[in-house]
Amino acid sequence: MTVRAYLALGSNMGDRADNLRQAVEKLHGREGISVVRISPVYETAPVGFVDQEAFLNMAVAVETDLTPEKLLESALAVEQELGRVRTIRWGPRTIDIDVLLYGDTALDQEHLTIPHPAMTERAFVLVPLRDVLEGGLLPVFNRPLDDFLRLLPQDDKGVQKWGTIVWETGSGHSAN
Repeated sequence: MTVRAYLALGSNMGDRADNLRQAVEKLHGREGISVVRISPVYETAPVGFVDQEAFLNMAVAVETDLTPEKLLESALAVEQELGRVRTIRWGPRTIDIDVLLYGDTALDQEHLTIPHPAMTERAFVLVPLRDVLEGGLLPVFNRPLDDFLRLLPQDDKGVQKWGTIVWETGSGHSAN
């Protein structure tokens, strides 16, 4: 059985756009994961640890037959392949991949919480997610995504469209 899941991607080290492109390609190339939609790329100021470069952020919709835990393992493996090193919480990173939603599953485990616990408080997650979320209704919450965006403070919405990435689907076609 396949499930539609949504992932958030972010990068603020090195060639940020290429890091995002490679992450999308590597996710799509992993067994049990098929990237079906990608958002435009947005540039945002860092959150938490603010003494770092701006981030490029995006969201992807995937079809997967992996369990939520295996999907997280695949995302973490892609982070490692792209040189992610965890030193400072919310610090600089080549790539960050978070599992936001997994069908209509609600899960609270030591290393994985779905829906992602902070997603509704972060415009840099919600804005790109809105681009790939079909119907605009957040599963589990059963509320429109835009309801959560409206609740964010104005100064927290500094999400600027940056552009798009082009990636190879492996079938000889490009998607953006």
